Amino acid sequence: MAHVISLLNHKGGVGKTTSAINIGAGLVELGKKVLLLDLDPQANLTVSLGIQRQPVTIYESLRGESELVPFQYKPNFDVVTSSLDLSGAEMELVNEPGREFLLRSLFEPIQEEYDYIIIDCPPSLGLLTLNALTSSNFVYIPLQTEFLALQGVAKIKQVIDKVRFRLNKKLSVGGVIATMFDSRKVLNRDVVATIQKYFGERVFETMIRNNVALAEAPAQRMDIFSYQPKSNGALDYLKLCKEIEQRCDAAAAAEQEKPQAQKLSTIATRQPMGSMPQGTPDLVAPKQAARPQTQPRQTVDLHG
Repeated sequence: MAHVISLLNHKGGVGKTTSAINIGAGLVELGKKVLLLDLDPQANLTVSLGIQRQPVTIYESLRGESELVPFQYKPNFDVVTSSLDLSGAEMELVNEPGREFLLRSLFEPIQEEYDYIIIDCPPSLGLLTLNALTSSNFVYIPLQTEFLALQGVAKIKQVIDKVRFRLNKKLSVGGVIATMFDSRKVLNRDVVATIQKYFGERVFETMIRNNVALAEAPAQRMDIFSYQPKSNGALDYLKLCKEIEQRCDAAAAAEQEKPQAQKLSTIATRQPMGSMPQGTPDLVAPKQAARPQTQPRQTVDLHG
């Protein structure tokens, strides 16, 4: 069963798409089979990997016109592409029955084919993001280590809590990824200290350093491992992927250790009437004990 991970932050420019691409590529480097899903109408993930417009994108799948049709970017690394048409999906699907679970139903036939499914969410908290959250096991929050990036983090946490309470009991904040980090800047260090205080151990130890190769790779239509595998960006994302793998394995092990609710057997009560074992007493009400006989009343003739 695939681990489904959503990368979510409703602030743009925090490295969300860059993280989705390179986490996926890093997990492939570790021997995993990965599916990336571009759920952003801007289709930045699709464009960054140089994938041309496909006949079937996530838009057609959400409308019920087709199942998911992944594009093979490279071995063990598939991508479900997006297009600008997706920008109208929220208006078109608003009256659709079960609109919050459309994406989950699309994942069901392919869950066993992949080790990880990674969703690049749009920078908003609309219906597309809601579909991603109802389909996911974990939410990772890429957070630029700048002051403005901290604004709205509490709102993200509230949305995740509501979705977990109402729609997806398995959803949790799997981690916070500090991006564009420069250890020489006091502000960057202060922001990291703040998010560590708020999220605690959920903040990944690996921080993605500011690296020009990460900005250049999309221009070359490549992930960082294909573009410059020895760059700081590649080293950071590979280290991050190892942390992700450890956390997901630990979560899966903890899930298996949970006691399973025992179901009451109904075999005995559903046996045919003729298959009752020999000697079974008749299921009739017991006979009442005979009442003691009373003596007849004596009559006295008062006129005698």
